[in-house]
Amino acid sequence: MNVSLPEEIERQFTPDEICLHLALGLFLDERVTLGQGAAIARLSHSEFLHELGKRRISVHYDEADLLADIATVDRLGK
Repeated sequence: MNVSLPEEIERQFTPDEICLHLALGLFLDERVTLGQGAAIARLSHSEFLHELGKRRISVHYDEADLLADIATVDRLGK
């Protein structure tokens, strides 16, 4: 997908900054997961977590996420 921005906006940001801000906004809106946000931002999970922390953005982690993680650990442990 290509996104066109007004020229004055494009001059203010690098492509990496635009990707990061898009990822942060989508993550805040709960439209993407942590992993998807990291991919959009072109960062590792830990780098994206660091960016979230710098901005005091909470990680979305609910009971469904916990159960999915437990199932993954159980599956990998077998």
